[in-house]
Amino acid sequence: MPSIDINGKTIEVDEDGFITDPNLWNEDVAKGFAKEEGITELTENHWKVINYLRDYYLKFGIAPMIRKLCKDTGFQLKAIYDLFPSGPAKGACKLAGLPKPTGCV
Repeated sequence: MPSIDINGKTIEVDEDGFITDPNLWNEDVAKGFAKEEGITELTENHWKVINYLRDYYLKFGIAPMIRKLCKDTGFQLKAIYDLFPSGPAKGACKLAGLPKPTGCV
């Protein structure tokens, strides 16, 4: 199984680069994934989305739909793409340590 090294710790990922064990997620993992996604700095707005996705996932066991993500965070979809250029599913969910979403995030 593929893996990435973050601060000397090996994190297993799936073939698309998503963490295989969401329990191993922490802020350093998010920062490591951010570098992989070409995001040089995680701002307060990045963390607002990341923390929302984590909280939602931990509560419901799935990622929220895009419409809910936008409504609950107050960001329009364009702003989400500005923060996470690869999108809410591939980028934001990956940084939040969620498994790869299967539906419409």
